[in-house]
Amino acid sequence: MISSNEVFHLPELPKRIVIQGGGYIALEFACIFAGFGSDVTLVYRRDNVLRGFDEDVRAHVRAEMEKEGINILTGCIVNRIDKHGKEFTTHLSNGSSVASEQVMFAIGRHPNVANLGLEKTGVAINPKNGGIAVDAWSKTSVPNIYAIGDVTHRHNLTPVAIREGHAFADTVFGKRPVAVDHATIPTAVFSQPEVGTVGLTETQARAQFSHVDIYKADFRPIKSTMSGRDTRVLMKLVVDGTTGRVLGCHIVGDTAAEIVQAVAIAVKMKATKADFDATFALHPTAAEELVTMRTPTARYVREAAE
Repeated sequence: MISSNEVFHLPELPKRIVIQGGGYIALEFACIFAGFGSDVTLVYRRDNVLRGFDEDVRAHVRAEMEKEGINILTGCIVNRIDKHGKEFTTHLSNGSSVASEQVMFAIGRHPNVANLGLEKTGVAINPKNGGIAVDAWSKTSVPNIYAIGDVTHRHNLTPVAIREGHAFADTVFGKRPVAVDHATIPTAVFSQPEVGTVGLTETQARAQFSHVDIYKADFRPIKSTMSGRDTRVLMKLVVDGTTGRVLGCHIVGDTAAEIVQAVAIAVKMKATKADFDATFALHPTAAEELVTMRTPTARYVREAAE
């Protein structure tokens, strides 16, 4: 099988491809190959794709991908791959098998910290994630050694590594201590449809706050209506029911990442639902739903412990 390294050097487009994984890379390449016309089967060990994302986002993305013909098989893994000339037979743990011209694994990466001699320096490894253990200032267990980015296995995103690098430089060389706040990191999955999200999921909010209001819209955007496509957009706001603060924003649809980049500023500034409501809608856009949703679609109140 191949990984996301070799995928950029394929001599030809496979007519059929099996991809194991359910995260960013797996979904993005599943949609890329499907867009080029390949017959795509996505295999994932858990019950649904995009573990850690909001449940509504996970369900919406899967439904839209399946609508585009991508076959998503969950609750199973690849047990064995047999090669027959230029063709592969992928045997799954559920007893079924899939024929294809290519098999790709996108099941995550581990920090590349082996053979660096860290054990000789005393730099500790985080036993929970296998990355280099650091504090809020990116300092390791050895006072004069720092680690930033994917090697720490905190949040493996390029902008996070860049921000951590700036903070390190300001702290150590600029003599201006800066600790990176990892609380509200916006992120995007460039699948089809695109995912953009920032802040808490509904599940996370309900675990942390006593009152949570959910505002949600699921609709066909004008672009889809005019073109006759059956593509739907999901907009969701997670709100602290006590203070009105917007805790999270989750979007699935065209330019979701572009929208969430701006919304992330509001979430970071602890804007309230009332602030969103006081903002004029930009019509006709899909994003206007974020400031026109007035009534909660769900309201949760956690009973106080006796």
